[in-house]
Amino acid sequence: MMTNVSLIDLSLFLLLIFHFSQNPTADAAGGKWQVLKNVGISAMHMQLLKNDRIILFDRTDFGKSNLSLPNGNCVNNYCTAHSAEFTVQTNAVRPLTVLSDVWCSSGSMAPNGNLIQTGGFNGGERRVRVFQPCTGCDWKEIVDGVNVRRWYATNHVLPDGRHIVGGRRQFNYEFYPKTPSSSSVYSLPPTMPARKIISTLLFFSTPTANLFIFANNRAILSIGVKGAQCPRIGSATGGDPRSYPSTGSAVLLPLKNLTAPSVEAEVLICGGTPKGSYTKATNGTFVGALNTCARIKITDPNPQWVVETMPQARVMGDMILLPDATVLLINGASSGAAGWELGRNPVLSPVVYRPNNAVGSRFEQQNPTTIPRMYHSTALLVRDGRVLVGGSNPHDKYEFGNNVLFSTELRLEAFSPQYLDAKYADLRPTIIAPLNQAKIRYGIKLAVQFSLTGTLATNSVYLTMVAPPFSSHSFSMNQRLLVLGAENVRQVGPTTYQAQVTTPPSGNLAPSGFYILYVVHQQIPSEGIFVQILLNLPENPRRQPKVGRMACVVKTMPQARVMGDMRLLTNCSASNSNGAAVVTAGWEFNITRQCCPVTVTRKQPLSRIQDYLTAQSFKSISP
Repeated sequence: MMTNVSLIDLSLFLLLIFHFSQNPTADAAGGKWQVLKNVGISAMHMQLLKNDRIILFDRTDFGKSNLSLPNGNCVNNYCTAHSAEFTVQTNAVRPLTVLSDVWCSSGSMAPNGNLIQTGGFNGGERRVRVFQPCTGCDWKEIVDGVNVRRWYATNHVLPDGRHIVGGRRQFNYEFYPKTPSSSSVYSLPPTMPARKIISTLLFFSTPTANLFIFANNRAILSIGVKGAQCPRIGSATGGDPRSYPSTGSAVLLPLKNLTAPSVEAEVLICGGTPKGSYTKATNGTFVGALNTCARIKITDPNPQWVVETMPQARVMGDMILLPDATVLLINGASSGAAGWELGRNPVLSPVVYRPNNAVGSRFEQQNPTTIPRMYHSTALLVRDGRVLVGGSNPHDKYEFGNNVLFSTELRLEAFSPQYLDAKYADLRPTIIAPLNQAKIRYGIKLAVQFSLTGTLATNSVYLTMVAPPFSSHSFSMNQRLLVLGAENVRQVGPTTYQAQVTTPPSGNLAPSGFYILYVVHQQIPSEGIFVQILLNLPENPRRQPKVGRMACVVKTMPQARVMGDMRLLTNCSASNSNGAAVVTAGWEFNITRQCCPVTVTRKQPLSRIQDYLTAQSFKSISP
């Protein structure tokens, strides 16, 4: 059943695009490449799990792969695998079994570390697949796990731990897992280009738990997930498209100053193709890709696109957040478009983007690979700081040989950024405590101990946390990096030190789940450890006796679950600087204003956790 999105908040953003001319830096190249292994399949999709295994897969109708299913098993008369588990430390490969077509599907990691994988092609288009990171485990599939076809879709984890799913050829989105209050499909507004153009949606959640959604050349800000959509924020770079088939890449830049009253969030979108490039490529004319990036501060009242120039044009690239809070641009081509046989002139050299540098000095070109990574390539950060690269198959089947333009690529390789050079060994920290897989909570002081063989520069220590993303089609879904800073850095042993950090205050900044924690010293990161941020659930509210007027606040819940702080109110009215609410009894959401003032009401007690996790629990009174 299709339901319209209820209006909670609405405002029009002015289109303010500033074009800057600059010459990218030409710093000395860095980084090293290493071919790891032929894994037998083409890594069209990849996800790093909490046990240092990478789940990778392509599509079940590619034909025979070079990796056999175990024990002579066959699926639909195919006896070769199209999914595998890769162990990072040993390069071991274990074949996995998918029962339906996972071509161009989406995924994200649940708070418990399971991979939730959605959609695909033909018989797989409404499947949900779950992979649990355990010894010998394999895929489990849920038939009709999503409500409509999901192909070329995007997943994103929300502050409450649910997954939002939406994308190409469906002008709507939905949530997983399903609950009685969030089981429907919700329409996108008519301002989104997907109503007219086949396009992939790119989701980013803001520090105020709103969603920034980009498709083709337009963006909107969604208030409260299922609340109102502020009209589009305007086109970037003169309206040239930046999502499939004019595939650029995008990333939420590192989040900083996490304990500040408000946290700024910026999105960077790089590459793409000029208008009409896809059509021209299908006719044999391969137009040069875009050589620009567009950057926007999505938490500003009037967001503005700022345009920068890359060292080279790029389409079908990937953008990876590195533990030192820089961004790696990798893979892709410099002409053509995404699709079968439509890319030309591979871009072999990665680029590091330093977001804190001044405009004109942010790009640093790196050493090139020898392997083209074209359509259907992927890239992932692993705990030791390397970036693993796989995939590239611009053909509708497996095709090999000297006469094949851009042969199907089955090899994984690793790119080691310059911070892994041996000359920095004395500066590289080693985390001692907490241990790998430690469990932490929101808003606590966390002591992190580390060792160092060289001399410590106290003022050059900071910690970062990276959410491992799901990589496919030039987009790393659910990718985010938080800069935790460092307090009270001090020596506690001959070569041992301790730094204290404050963990993120809520799921708005860091949805519950697994992150890789790094200590960075003079821009040199340690090997990371996995930490799990636990989902804080509120206590069961007990009905309180009636109290005096405006003395209705019984307790404050410091961990925001949807849009802001929650307060337990009883038979009274209350207001605050961000909004107003009238309730009889239950939980009040302290709305964080993004577009315009909002008034909401809730006239029944909230008896279930699902109630307060669902923005639909509130009815709009005055937009």
